[in-house]
Amino acid sequence: MTEPFGARLRRAMDERGPLCVGIDPHASLLAEWGLNDDVAGLERFSRTVVEALADRIAVFKPQSAFFERFGSRGVAVLEKSVETARAAGALVVMDAKRGDIGSTMAAYAESFLHPDAPLFSDALTVSPYLGYGSLKPAVDMARENGTGLFVLALTSNPEGAEVQHAVRGDGRSVGATMLAHLAEENAGQTPLGSFGAVVGATLGDLSSYDLDMGGPLLAPGIGAQGATPADLPGVFGAVLRNVVPNVSRGVLRHGPDAGALRASADRFAEEIRAAVASV
Repeated sequence: MTEPFGARLRRAMDERGPLCVGIDPHASLLAEWGLNDDVAGLERFSRTVVEALADRIAVFKPQSAFFERFGSRGVAVLEKSVETARAAGALVVMDAKRGDIGSTMAAYAESFLHPDAPLFSDALTVSPYLGYGSLKPAVDMARENGTGLFVLALTSNPEGAEVQHAVRGDGRSVGATMLAHLAEENAGQTPLGSFGAVVGATLGDLSSYDLDMGGPLLAPGIGAQGATPADLPGVFGAVLRNVVPNVSRGVLRHGPDAGALRASADRFAEEIRAAVASV
């Protein structure tokens, strides 16, 4: 059986540092790089980022939508980016935020979590807001193939609060309920479970939530969204070692120069290491 995602992620973070770099080819970012907003620009952007960083960071998080908008040729660029990144030793979390029920959820899972899929990734972001149980096909496929999931729990966008902070009849918030489900999925898994949560680095004090759910916490929001590595201890406290901080534009804006991309990623990685060491 393939080594579980959680174990592979723990080793990658320990060896390379916990930094996750997003691959988000916004039209505006392509323009900043002097590239056209077309498939050629997309390919140049993605290849440059992957070649510059895949041998030194723990995780890439490509945003599927920015590739899908170019149709099949954009998806082909994404496939190549994922393959190249994984071949160089980086883990890939596909940021597709899929969520559905039954056979449709199973098909989404197969698209990203089955070893024979062209877009096979180490983990996938998923939305549980058709009910956590709707994710079961993806949970089952992840277990079978040694891959992982990151479930939207406490996201960094302000609109998320109206759903995630809503209080259920049992007095527990929706976000807390998702964390509790993940704790059950990860029970007994060492050194780290394969079922993680997305928890925004911009959310401030989260001490009212039990973030110790045995799996990784993918933390977007560092850089352009306003959070810094120094903010991480105040948000995540004792579970900071299990946090995978994501930086996208904060690194990507330094392209297309590969040396500048590497220098920026190294700076963020060192700042994150210092923040983790302070807890």
